[in-house]
Amino acid sequence: MKIVLAPMEGLVDDIMRDVLTRIGGIDLCVTEFVRVTSSLLPTRTFQRLAPELANDSHTRSGTPLRVQLLGSDIEFLAANAVRAAELGAAAVDLNFGCPAPTVNRHRGGAVLLKEPEVLHAIVSAVRAAVPASTPVTAKMRLGYEDTSLTLACAQAIASAGADELTVHARTKVEGYKPPAHWEWLARIRESVAIPVVANGEVWTVADYRTIREVSGCETVMIGRGLVSAPDLALRIKHMQQHGEELPPMPWLQLLPWLLDMASQCQQRAENGNYALSRIKQWLKMLRRNYVEADEMFSKIKELKKFDELASAIKQASAQG
Repeated sequence: MKIVLAPMEGLVDDIMRDVLTRIGGIDLCVTEFVRVTSSLLPTRTFQRLAPELANDSHTRSGTPLRVQLLGSDIEFLAANAVRAAELGAAAVDLNFGCPAPTVNRHRGGAVLLKEPEVLHAIVSAVRAAVPASTPVTAKMRLGYEDTSLTLACAQAIASAGADELTVHARTKVEGYKPPAHWEWLARIRESVAIPVVANGEVWTVADYRTIREVSGCETVMIGRGLVSAPDLALRIKHMQQHGEELPPMPWLQLLPWLLDMASQCQQRAENGNYALSRIKQWLKMLRRNYVEADEMFSKIKELKKFDELASAIKQASAQG
């Protein structure tokens, strides 16, 4: 009964992974996608997107990290998977679910769900290339425009040798619009002989219980739900262990984590407003669960310097 932090391009980077996994309850992380075209990427590309590789592919809190690849060039996906494995990736994950139009136009992500035979070829090549000790996993959606090829895609991935399949329970066309079709997860799980991870529209402990009941999946991947409720995984684990649901983390307990993230962002890009832009991005997500996030956003939206941001967060903490 694992909880996986979903890869989200431009949002769940190594800094966000570090903060969320230190808050706790997360069993596994996946990187933002490493885009593969027609070259063997340099080591520095992997190190930039997955600096945790230097820590035996674990976050600071000890949470394992898988490296995700995206593309359609079979030869170079296999070559870059080998490189990721050599660098110590806990597993290599293949992205067949990204709905971004730019990615899809270049035959990456969810557009490949139109071609189950290509999915099979990619997974087969990667599985053959990396050491047997390195798991190969994949993520897909229910399809591109519809669900006519859903089972064919899942079976192509499984029969090619994937060790696990995560399924986001919507098509590419549906994007992130609710609802997610959790009943499809059960159909997929019954059609393949590998573990299926449930993903899509899990925002609360109740959602977690329901997606597991409907899908029958043991493992659940959560993305936006964890960014907007950073202690959600902890509360799910508490419910599993004690049979009771805890209240969400109070805003005052969350403020030090905002400052922690801001400080890490500032260390990465001292010149400019990187820390401010990342905290604003997070506050927009947090507004789903915290009215205080809206108030904080209003206070900092005109700020230009990190010191001003840090002071605003500290002042909010002091005021209680």
